[in-house]
Amino acid sequence: MTQAEREQENGKEKEKEREKEKEKEQRGVKRPIVPPVIPEPVQEQIQSNFIVVINPGSKTLRIGRATDTFPAVVPHVIARRQKQPSQPRYEDPWLLREGLNRPESNEQRQNGLKMVDQAIWSKKMSNGVRRTPVSAEQARSYNRQVRPAVLESSSRVKWTNTSHQPEFLIGEEALHVNPADSYSIHWPVCRAQLNIHSGPGGSLSAVLADLEAIWSHTIQKFLEIPLKDLKYYRCILLVPDIYNRQHVKELVNMLLVNMGFSAIVVHQESVCATFGSGLSSACVVDVGDQKTSLCCVEDGVSHRNSRLCVAYGGSDVTRCFFWLLQRVSFPYRECLLSNRLDCMLLQQLKETFCHLDQDISGLQDHEFRTRFPDSPTLLYQLRLGDEKLQAPMALFYPSTFGIVGQKMTTLQHRSQGDPEDPHDEHYLLSTQSKQDQSSKAIAERRTLPKSIGLDGESGSQGVDPPMRGVHVQDAELGHPQGDCLMGGAEAEELPSAFLSRKSAMTQFEGKALGLDKAILYSIDCCTSDETKRKMYSSILVVGGGLMFPGAQEFLQHRILNKMPPSFRRVVENVEVITRPKDMDPRLIAWKGGAVLACLDTTQEMWIYQQEWQRFGVRMLRERAAFVW
Repeated sequence: MTQAEREQENGKEKEKEREKEKEKEQRGVKRPIVPPVIPEPVQEQIQSNFIVVINPGSKTLRIGRATDTFPAVVPHVIARRQKQPSQPRYEDPWLLREGLNRPESNEQRQNGLKMVDQAIWSKKMSNGVRRTPVSAEQARSYNRQVRPAVLESSSRVKWTNTSHQPEFLIGEEALHVNPADSYSIHWPVCRAQLNIHSGPGGSLSAVLADLEAIWSHTIQKFLEIPLKDLKYYRCILLVPDIYNRQHVKELVNMLLVNMGFSAIVVHQESVCATFGSGLSSACVVDVGDQKTSLCCVEDGVSHRNSRLCVAYGGSDVTRCFFWLLQRVSFPYRECLLSNRLDCMLLQQLKETFCHLDQDISGLQDHEFRTRFPDSPTLLYQLRLGDEKLQAPMALFYPSTFGIVGQKMTTLQHRSQGDPEDPHDEHYLLSTQSKQDQSSKAIAERRTLPKSIGLDGESGSQGVDPPMRGVHVQDAELGHPQGDCLMGGAEAEELPSAFLSRKSAMTQFEGKALGLDKAILYSIDCCTSDETKRKMYSSILVVGGGLMFPGAQEFLQHRILNKMPPSFRRVVENVEVITRPKDMDPRLIAWKGGAVLACLDTTQEMWIYQQEWQRFGVRMLRERAAFVW
């Protein structure tokens, strides 16, 4: 390389270095200095005392701030003044229900009672001796001769004062409205669903108006929150495990738009019950006044397939107890199930006398008082035998209730769809199933033997057309969102088996399962043996329908005797929990709602008023903590 060439190379290198330095200078001047991390705006901490938790039951409303130790507990009833006094009064039934006065009702009751007596006889007492049923005749002969004693000439119980003619009365005031006053009585919730019926005040709009009146009145009176201040409050609403989507949508709309809460979280009662009891997993058995719902909950998630609701509860036990009292000549002979105050007395007698303790046997003497407005206080003597045990045992032999011709068991079904939510599960399932079908078809073409053929025509000859149609229908149903009797392996069954399963399910829903069988069924619907083992080890009983002395031991004995033998070896101990942390089982679900208000994960579940007004029911699909 000559001297001239070397100088030329050096010049080029120097030129390149100069250009690099210029670029560095330009970059240094033009690029702004940016801090390494941009701090996110601090999220405002939600104060729990500005969150109202609402747990609406069929007979009782529980409502309070998330910071309250106990909620306000109010009878979930409203008395509305009639616009024209000449109109006939209407009163929603309390202990009475359809299906009781059929010709076969009494026969069914008697058969159920025989099974109850057989169960009483077959179980030994703690001393190893078999218990013998007591004849009703012995108690009957004594009770026939009982006459009441007058304790006070006036009971000092008064009818609710309606002289100022209020538009409506709530709770205890509504229960004590004089039947002579022109007020109609409505219970807006029946068997955990909105009480929609063909009678007066039974339309959806009327029921929602009743709920809004009851909840608004309770918030003002017991929580001392003016309604105009609700815009500063949030709400947690507990809904049943098997919920009606239309009803939930209307309730959310009522709370956010009509009542004016700023935000809402909707969650299921069973999951809240596990939060309230401090359990991570449990088979939750919620025995309410008019229904019993069961669901297996694992790590804050309700197993959809395990959800089950049977249409009996504490009120049915009360009515069965009254029937048994009548068989032994109940000395208060004027008692009627159609009388509101008599219903309150019977509920009280059931809670005082009934039990599930097999060691209490023989005839026993009791006494009770009747205190009614405009009447003296009366004292009655009463002799009872096994009636106190037979009535609560009807929960395990529901034919004793004598209910005929009603749908007694409800399972989780698919959504019927909502025109306001175009991307609901029907849309997702139809798009998903089309993709699945196309991928399955490609896979089948590759694996099918050549005798059937790979083209469409010869392939269609190999499969019966009607069966193909059913198979597509099955695919469109989609296993995860299908009926809960469909297990994982069963989704691959032949279509004929699927159809027979559907008809079997229809028959299954017509029957009333006993409480122990319903628990076993719910646990059996869980997918893995490990989950089933967890559920047998933690059966959580909440609600007020099974608060009888001895209920925990009795239910534990029934489950142990009837659980599958394969699980007896692997489950260390079947544990029935009726009072977790010594709490009132009626308040556990509400308490869980209060716990939910304090969890960090709840921040993602709030549906705000403006979002609801803009997007509507789609917000429930996006934000609800369960499959909407």
